[in-house]
Amino acid sequence: MQATIASQFAPVATRANATARAQRVGVPSVCRIRAAAPAKRAVAPVAGASSRAIGSTFAGDRALNVAVARQVTLKSQRTRGVVRCDAQAAAEGDSSTPAGFLAKNPALETVMYFALWYFLNVQFNIVNKQIYNYFPFPWFVPAIHLAVGLLIMTFFWTTRLVKFEKPDSEFLKAVTLPSFLHAFGHCLTNVSFAAVAVSFTHTIKTLEPVFTAAGTYLVSGTVYAWPVYAALLPIMGGVALASCTELSFSWLGFSTAMASNAAFSARGIFSKKLMSKMSPLNLYNFVTIVSLLFCIPFVIAIEGSTLAAGIAKAVELKGQKEFIFALLKVGAFYHLYNQVAYQALGKVEPVTHAVGNVGKRIFVIGFTILAFGNKISPQTAIGSAIAVMGAGLYGFLKNKYAAETRTIKKAD
Repeated sequence: MQATIASQFAPVATRANATARAQRVGVPSVCRIRAAAPAKRAVAPVAGASSRAIGSTFAGDRALNVAVARQVTLKSQRTRGVVRCDAQAAAEGDSSTPAGFLAKNPALETVMYFALWYFLNVQFNIVNKQIYNYFPFPWFVPAIHLAVGLLIMTFFWTTRLVKFEKPDSEFLKAVTLPSFLHAFGHCLTNVSFAAVAVSFTHTIKTLEPVFTAAGTYLVSGTVYAWPVYAALLPIMGGVALASCTELSFSWLGFSTAMASNAAFSARGIFSKKLMSKMSPLNLYNFVTIVSLLFCIPFVIAIEGSTLAAGIAKAVELKGQKEFIFALLKVGAFYHLYNQVAYQALGKVEPVTHAVGNVGKRIFVIGFTILAFGNKISPQTAIGSAIAVMGAGLYGFLKNKYAAETRTIKKAD
């Protein structure tokens, strides 16, 4: 009978104890309710069992045992609930750490990503061109970019700053073509950097959407709304206008920049299927690894016979430490600005990222002209501005008319 009475008062005692414990640890009221509620639901059946136990000692003992077992379970659940709520409240309320402060200010976090993206990209282009002024090996230097990126991503993976995702055999097969296109496009871009002014290469690079629009139609039959295609006209006109009076113009620099546009457009098209299999950061990391393997044969075939002499001359001009440090620095800038660009893309809508990419090109073109003192004609400046603004308009209209994009099935 005493056990029966005790079991009947157990729900009340459980709720009181849970509430008192929650108040002592400073848990919010919503968490106190969630922690105490299970006692009522779980113990209520015990009262019915104890009412049947009046005529049976065995039934009473069984009810008491069930009540004790359930109280132990409830105590464990209640403790976990209180700790979980308290930890969650502490994490949400702690603004003393950088992560907590940025979590409370998402707009500031986005601005920081874009600012870092612009800074790293400008630094990469300046240091990269400085290296080419005394070490003109545009196939070897891109391989160094990727090799330094391999070191950085290894650090991120081993320290678990970036969670490692193990690729399967199907993924490795699928990533081969995009990686080859990434390696080829990156090397061709650097050949253009070495041959002409950095600002002119970036002006030509605004033509990449033209190749993407044509490539998506040829590969998958994708057709955009007519305003999207119309936005390509100022890009092409601006590049043509800038090219006519570019003082550093050379066919090598122009043709390699155009070929890199085709390579990067194809890389983007064939990489879309991989986006669903792995996070963007890990996908970029694996593309970097495989791209490095593709770069090495190009370096050996094109620059292998003169590379040793070129390195010796660079060391003689700059010193061994300064030369090695410059290569490591430019590789770090290259990998980090790409990684930050992926982070920025995850924080904003695609149209905002497209506009940000236009802003990045304006910064790069402007700062490289100031850094190297490149002289440009008014016609080149006007053409570059038209091309860059056209690229921004293309990104805006592509997002605006996304609902009108359709796919045409092609006959086999």
